[in-house]
This record gives sequence, C-alpha cells and structure tokens, in this order.
Amino acid sequence: MNMITNHLPTAELQALDSAHHMHPFTAGAELARKGARIITRAKGVTLTDSDGNQILDAMAGLWCVNIGYGWDSIAEVAARQMRELPYYNTFFQTSHVPVIALSQKLAELAPGDLNHVFYASGGSDANDTNVRLVRHYWAAKGKPTKKTIISRMNAYHGSTMAGASLGGMTGMHAQGGLPIPDIVHIGQPDWYSEGGEMSPEEFGLMRARELEAKIAELGEDNVAAFIAEPIQGAGGVIIPPESYWPEIQKICDAHEILLIADEVICGFGRTGKMFGSLTYDIRPHIMTVAKGLSSGYAPIGASIVCDEVANTVGEAGDFNHGYTYSGHPVSCAVALENLRILEEKKMVENVASVTGPYLKERWEQLADHPLVGEAKIKGFMASLAMTPNKAARAPFEAPKGTVGLIARGHCFGGNLIMRHVGDRMIIAPPLILSRSDVDVLIERAVKALDLTLAEIKDKGLYK
Repeated sequence: MNMITNHLPTAELQALDSAHHMHPFTAGAELARKGARIITRAKGVTLTDSDGNQILDAMAGLWCVNIGYGWDSIAEVAARQMRELPYYNTFFQTSHVPVIALSQKLAELAPGDLNHVFYASGGSDANDTNVRLVRHYWAAKGKPTKKTIISRMNAYHGSTMAGASLGGMTGMHAQGGLPIPDIVHIGQPDWYSEGGEMSPEEFGLMRARELEAKIAELGEDNVAAFIAEPIQGAGGVIIPPESYWPEIQKICDAHEILLIADEVICGFGRTGKMFGSLTYDIRPHIMTVAKGLSSGYAPIGASIVCDEVANTVGEAGDFNHGYTYSGHPVSCAVALENLRILEEKKMVENVASVTGPYLKERWEQLADHPLVGEAKIKGFMASLAMTPNKAARAPFEAPKGTVGLIARGHCFGGNLIMRHVGDRMIIAPPLILSRSDVDVLIERAVKALDLTLAEIKDKGLYK
C-alpha cells in the first residue's frame, strides 16, 4: 500500500509507467518522451496530480463519473459486498441478490417495455452482445438473413472487434482488420461540418433519410438493426438537428428492423433526462448502458432489452453468450448505490433546471471568441468548433487536429481537463458541477482559447 499512498516522485512513476504500462489510444514512444500525467486522488469535480496540481475534470473521467468523485458510501457498499459475496457467476441457472436488485431498478428507470438486462463489463462488450443478440433474435423468428447492422460514420460504439466495427471511426478501422462483415455505415448528422448551405432542419432530414435509402439498397430482409448514439460523444459531441431523430424513429417504425440506442455516454442524466432516448423521444428495442451506470466506480455495462426481443430469445433455447463478469455482484452493488445517490440528490433534475441552463448560457458565450465557430450544448455535453473563418465554418489548413492538440495542451497547462476531437473541444463534466465550478471552467477555457489563438497566429496556423 505504501507505494500507492506515499507515492514515488513523479519522474520515477513516469519511468515505471513507460517501462511496463501500455496505454489505450496512445502512441507509446511519444508518451515515453513526454511522461504521463499521474493522477493520485480526486474529490468532487477536482483531480489532484502527483505534483499537487488541482485540476477541474470537465470530462468526468471518460464521460463516466456522473455523481463526482469521493462518495464514501460507495466504498462502504463495495467493501460490504466483497465480504459477503465478492464474486459468483450468473451462468448455469444461478443468480444473486445484487444482480436481481439492479435488474429490477434498471427496468424501472428505462423507458417503454425495456424490462430485461443482459450484463457486460463495459459498453464495448455490451455492444458485442447486441450484435449477437439481434442476429440470434431474427434467426429465432425464422429470418436468418436479417444480419446486417447499419451504423453511422464517426460513431463510437466501443473498441472490441464488434464494437469498433459498429463505430464509424476510420482511424480504428485502419487497424486490426475492421470492420467485420455485415456492418455498414451511413452519414452522421453533423450540420456544422457537413451541412453546406442547407438549413440544419433540411440537413437533419437528409441524413435521417440515408437510413431509409440504405435499407432499400440492402433489402429489408437482410437488415437486423440500426444503432446510434442519441448524441455522438467521442465523435465530437455532435448534437443532431431537431428534425433528425423524429425522422429516424419514423423510418424504424415503418420497417422491420430493431433500433439500438447506445446510451453509454448519454445515459444516467447527461442530457438533462435519465436517458438520451427520453430527451429525443426515441423508442429503442435495446439500450446499451455503462459509464454512468456506476459512475465509473466499478466496471459494468449492460444491454437493456425490450419484452419482445427478450421473450423471443428466451423461448429459443440457450443463448450461447456471456462473460465471466456478467452481473458481477460488487459492480451491481456499486451501481445500485450510484443510482440511489443520483436520485436522492436529484442530480438529473438539477442539471435540467439549475446548472444545465447556467452552463448553457456561459458556454454559448464562448461563440464570441475569435477562434470559435460554434458552441453547442445539450445538458452536460458540449462542444466548441474552432475555425479560422466563422462565416464560412471553414477548417484550418493545417492537418485536422493540429489546433485541437495545441488547445488541449493549454487546457492541461491551465488545470482544466477538456478533450479535443479533431479541432473541436468537448466537455462532459460531472453532474455535481456547481455554478461556481461553471465559472471556473469557463474562465480556464477562455484562457486556453486565448493562448491557443496566440500560438497558432505565431506559428502561422490561423488560416
């Protein structure tokens, strides 16, 4: 324990990290030269690093720490569950109390007839489950040709073979032989970058109708499902035009395909309602959840499944699928306590009526900055599109992400965790962010934008 509590000097920790730890989505050699930032503790919305810097975490970890850091009751619940039943599986017609209680709670919270839960360790493997589940469902219905799943370009659905295939990230598809067969992609509802002269409403309808065209092209008898995030998260917080989701829902209703809402980021309050599906009046057959389900305090993910799909699969014999940690008792106990805190402290309601409107007011003022072409926000998800030419919504001449990386560096330097996706800056703060925290966030964001503008002008990149 001593090395963790009374830790080694930062340089030594960085050397050990570089020698033995392979980081996700990271160039190892580059990080070795620079050295990782070592986070040692967290409380509320603030991280502390190994040099004692206090950092405002405007990304809630990895979009996940919805209730904020440092809740003692979660540690107590986890310890109690570990003493009582640290592990047992849910294979072989066996169950346990935490998984039963959490499943009942999720059925109560989820919209419509989403009353059944299949557990995973996170969002990526929950989406793997969804691929197998929808294909097994159609086979059980006597329609085995219905295998193809339609997704969207620049979507993010995880990093496993199936999850990364469902996603539409070209950088991910370039590594590891992706996408796997029978997964196809249509355009994303990103009006700012791709809408041209169309109005957002026209563009939203046009992009939604690509789904109908793709179903017609593939043949309805070959299409199993359409999967989408209510708001694209890792793609850059792409908030769709208001015309988009009603048209998508209409198309799904008109065709015999399943609708999967990937709520891994949007779920558990981030959009100002419990789920993004409620924010946009989406009626999914399956919802993928993870992240905010436990606020990142323990690994857990799930597919919440409607009565028709669950009952059909249940009648079809064994579903030959599952994970060692499906419904892990400690993770389930932690998730239950997380949801209790979320509800008891009225965090979702607070985002909807108090802090969300204030963050929106302050965030949208950032559109006045000379570097910002668009400041978009929904609930506690927001993005800034940086541009050298506001009127034209123009990209920079420099390779995509050059300016974004510079801006991220200035955010880090100013003790603000704000992420870049290309040349967009994005936030997804903990739901406990207060009005005074919002002021600090905006103040640090403005400073980072000012420093970025000065640097790119100095380097001749502001064009």
